[in-house]
Amino acid sequence: MTSETVVRGGEALEAPATSLLDNAVWAALDGPYHARFAERAGDAARYPADVYAFAALADPADPHAWADLRTLIGPGNAVRIKGADTVPDGWEIVGAGQGVQLVDTALRAEEAPDAVRLGPDDVPEILDLVARTRPGPFLDRTVELGTYLGIRHHGRLIAVAGERLRLPGWTEISAVCTDPAHRGRGLATRLVRAVAAGIREHGDTPFLHARADNTQAIRLYESIGFTLRRRTTILQVRTQEQTVRPGRCSDDMQAARSAEPDGRRWRT
Repeated sequence: MTSETVVRGGEALEAPATSLLDNAVWAALDGPYHARFAERAGDAARYPADVYAFAALADPADPHAWADLRTLIGPGNAVRIKGADTVPDGWEIVGAGQGVQLVDTALRAEEAPDAVRLGPDDVPEILDLVARTRPGPFLDRTVELGTYLGIRHHGRLIAVAGERLRLPGWTEISAVCTDPAHRGRGLATRLVRAVAAGIREHGDTPFLHARADNTQAIRLYESIGFTLRRRTTILQVRTQEQTVRPGRCSDDMQAARSAEPDGRRWRT
C-alpha cells in the first residue's frame, strides 16, 4: 500500500496515503470494512438510506460513473455526494453545502472510564440527543458502522461520539454531541479522545468532518490535535426524468444555498 509520512505528536509515523481521503465515502464503500453495506452499480455505490444518506463515485469526473449512479438510484431521485463540483448532462444540483476535513496529527488519545459502548438498544436515545444538538447525520442503523461511546448522567445519555466511515488506514470520528445542559465540562473532548484510542488500537488514524461555518467546532478540534486538511463540497443531486446519454461534465453548477428541504443548514 502506498504510504506517506504523517507527523503526530512530534513523531514521524507511516500512514496510508491521504489521497484516499479525497474520496472517503467511495474508499469506505469500496474497501474491506464497509463493502458489506454497499449498494452498488459498477463505479457507483451508496450506503443504505437508514445507515448513511450518501452515495459515491469511483471517479466523480467520469460520466460513466454517473451513468452507473443513475442506474443505482433511478430517474427522478435525489442523493447526496461529496467530491464533485459539477454534474454531467442529465443531472441537476438541488442543494449544496461546504464542509472541512481534519486529520489527527497531534491528538492525545486515551480511554474515558465513564464512557459506555452504545448499541442498537440505545438508538432511540441517540436519535433524541442528535435531534436536539444536530452534530450531523445519524440514522436508525448508523450505529452499525463502528464503535459508538456515550456518557450518562443519572441514567440519561448526555454525550455521544463514534466511528462512521472506515477506509484502509483511516477511521472517521462522527456524531460528536453533548446535551446543552451539560456543555462546558469537556465531555465531547473526552469521548473524541476515547474513540480515537480505539481507532489507534486497530492501526488507523482518526479523521473527521465538520461544517465549514462551524468555526467553534473547528477551533476545538484544532486545539486538541486535529489539522485542517481540505475543504469539501457536498451536493444534493437529482436525475432528470428523461434518459440522457452520458456526456461531458457540465460547467454550470448552480450556486445553491446550503439548505435542506426543511430549510435547515446541511450537516456533513
